[in-house]
Amino acid sequence: MDTTALRDAYDRLLDVAAGPGLGEAADGGWNADQILAHLLSVDASVAAVALGVVAGARPVFDNRVCLDTWNLGRIIAEHAGREELIDRVRSQAGLLCDIADRLDAGAASVLVPAFLMSGDTLVLDQPVPLAGLIEGLAENHVPGHTRQLLGLQTTADPSRASNGAAGTG
Repeated sequence: MDTTALRDAYDRLLDVAAGPGLGEAADGGWNADQILAHLLSVDASVAAVALGVVAGARPVFDNRVCLDTWNLGRIIAEHAGREELIDRVRSQAGLLCDIADRLDAGAASVLVPAFLMSGDTLVLDQPVPLAGLIEGLAENHVPGHTRQLLGLQTTADPSRASNGAAGTG
């Protein structure tokens, strides 16, 4: 697999996450630390699925644990602040990309049962190729959370134009 787009999406997100003035979401959505914890959870889950496929297992991707506020709080508490969360996201995203870079066409095409929620909304409940799960991170998931972080910048500095979407998932 080619992970150039996913690596680029993470570079952009991490630049925004490291920027100044990230406040709270005006609509009660996630703050920056919760977004970063969510990304850590999702990346670990997708990496585990990819490694499971390579091992010949029949893994399932279910993102509900990645949305759980208790789990996000646990992940945040394991880090000494935003800078450490950012470093961990950078490292774990790199690991996920390294795993994906090594997938052959057969592994990338394996159908993985997937159950995806965004907040309380069911987004997907059907098998998807492993490659599609990973590409979805680059095409939708990471850019969506980048916009969410940009929205938090706007919340912290009302003079900036609105660039973000709040919410979860």
